Amino acid sequence: MNLIKSTSTFSLFVLLSRALGYLRDFFIAIYLGSGPLADAFFVAFRIPNTFRRLFSEGTFNAAFVPSYSSELIKGKKNANSFANKIFNLLLLGLFFTILIIEIFMPSFIKIIAPGFTNDIEKLNVAIDLTRITFPFLFFICLASFFSAILNSHNKFAAAAAAPIILNILLIICLLYAENLNDNLVYYLSYAITLAGLIQFIFLLIFVKKYFVININFNLRINEKIKNFFSKLLPSIFSSGVTQINILIGTIIASFQASAVSYLYYADRIYQINLAIAGIAIGTVILPNLSRHIKSNNSIKIKELQNKALELSLFLSLPASFALMVGSEQITSALFGYGSFDQLTVSNSAKALFYFSFGLPAFSLIKIFSTFLFARNDTKTPFKYSLISVILNIIISLIFFSQIGFIIIPIATTISSWFNGLILLVFVTNKNYFKFSSSFIKQITKIIFSNIIAIFIFYILLNILGTYLDYENNYKFILIILIVLFTFVSYIGFSIITKAFKISDINLKY
Repeated sequence: MNLIKSTSTFSLFVLLSRALGYLRDFFIAIYLGSGPLADAFFVAFRIPNTFRRLFSEGTFNAAFVPSYSSELIKGKKNANSFANKIFNLLLLGLFFTILIIEIFMPSFIKIIAPGFTNDIEKLNVAIDLTRITFPFLFFICLASFFSAILNSHNKFAAAAAAPIILNILLIICLLYAENLNDNLVYYLSYAITLAGLIQFIFLLIFVKKYFVININFNLRINEKIKNFFSKLLPSIFSSGVTQINILIGTIIASFQASAVSYLYYADRIYQINLAIAGIAIGTVILPNLSRHIKSNNSIKIKELQNKALELSLFLSLPASFALMVGSEQITSALFGYGSFDQLTVSNSAKALFYFSFGLPAFSLIKIFSTFLFARNDTKTPFKYSLISVILNIIISLIFFSQIGFIIIPIATTISSWFNGLILLVFVTNKNYFKFSSSFIKQITKIIFSNIIAIFIFYILLNILGTYLDYENNYKFILIILIVLFTFVSYIGFSIITKAFKISDINLKY
């Protein structure tokens, strides 16, 4: 496997999906802004989307890929039999879970967004919308199962491209927003569930080459299946700890008007980098790292892990620094139009500023967790993630009444750094990970290249500040040009300092 090329392929589709996701959120910001309807829709969208991230963005891979890869070694028939047993159990489990939540949706929403109980109209809209969007979870989780099979065979493109479908359908709805008025949120909700169905069919077409579905509910749960599900639940929690922290933040923020919307828009911006610097790299390295561990190839293990960590920091650090320096200008340029007024820009930018400090930590959690998942250890990341979530809740609850929604990104950042660092200590103490002799030297070069690039970014923001004002309708184009120029400068300086080596593109791990 070529790490950089595989990551680039995965990241290309992820970037396309996130770009369309931005376009979707751009229109949502214009037509919904941060009012009661927006809050209700974001809760309805956040719940299935959070579960989708928990289940699909490398989480299901963490439990499935090592087990499935072991069966593949024994033969395709064994692998297909194992996969079918998992598929049928998922089919049944998801169906009954969604049916139960649909029936008890009012109680479910009161738990997820307790602050809405003070506004009955907003609460009822949120219940109706979530009932419409929740079947999305059924289709997207099964689609994630197909993605895991494809990833096990080092096929990453289709799985990475599938989320594009959701964004295209939502954008089509939003193009007719002026004619839909308040009914827009209902059309968007139906489009979400339809997108889940289409993604399921899309991935089913690609997975047929590697997996043949055999629906059979007369299941015998053997030790292999028990072992898989014993790993799945901890991996869902530990891989999705960032999303869990954000969901908890949404629950707490529901007590403050428009706070759910502020956090949603901030989340959308920094998630673009997290998808590449953490999720993409973790997903790409897992199959091969599992194989190297099974064959006890210590040289390849060390090379792959060090390069994955290095690449994660290479991608996450510049994004983190850029969001610290330009959170206000970036938020305004991306969303500051129509109903998205200056107050919404200011508050979303504040949330983004504090999230930006945690961006490298969010990525490191994904990378270090993958090191353990490849060793069939999902319990250790689960344990530390649980501590991290408890820490996040404690900080948020103590300070929310004093400083409001802004404590949510602060608490998420603190708890994420705690999680990332304690995972690093664990993998090094267990000798699961050893820094290469050149690692510190490479990171120093990366930091130096970052300092130069971010200084350029800061200067450009100051020189062109008047053109980035809220009232300027062309600020989006300008911020894109500034970011592109800064990124090209960063790559250029990285090549000069050898923080990034062109020769690494062709290296096999």
